[in-house]
Amino acid sequence: MDKNEFERCVKRFHNTVFTAAYCCVKNPYDADDITQEVFFKLYTCGKAFESDEHIKAWLIRCAVNRGRNLLRSHWYRFSEPLDAANDLAMNDSHSYESELLRLLKTLKPKYSVVLYMYYYEDYSTVEIAKILHITENAASIRLRRGRQKLKELLTDEGEEGQDALQGSIR
Repeated sequence: MDKNEFERCVKRFHNTVFTAAYCCVKNPYDADDITQEVFFKLYTCGKAFESDEHIKAWLIRCAVNRGRNLLRSHWYRFSEPLDAANDLAMNDSHSYESELLRLLKTLKPKYSVVLYMYYYEDYSTVEIAKILHITENAASIRLRRGRQKLKELLTDEGEEGQDALQGSIR
């Protein structure tokens, strides 16, 4: 891959790769690292791609794999995050997180990645299954269960907001 083609891919797919990684690891700093690793792998792989869709699917697959590898790593499992510092930094400098992405962050990666790919990247369940190397049935089930869990989260938040509003009226 030449330099111009690589730069075009980075500009076009950076947000896609970052968000896929973010759905897996739920941490913007780790997602940044994964994004850099994935694009470095793209630059050095020497693989011939059929189309931009093929590149996009390959990048998402790499991001998901890197995220899973990080979550399985010994260091990650046995270290404690600095929650207060992370929350402060998130509030100050990261305005990219929409309400839906914030809720996706609370789901398990197997659900959040499928929901992200379906709703943000417009992949069908057949395409998601191929990219994630799972069956079409598994992709459909994860999508359905992810929607159910998302609905529960939205319902719970709605009730909490309503209770707070009623409490302030009294």
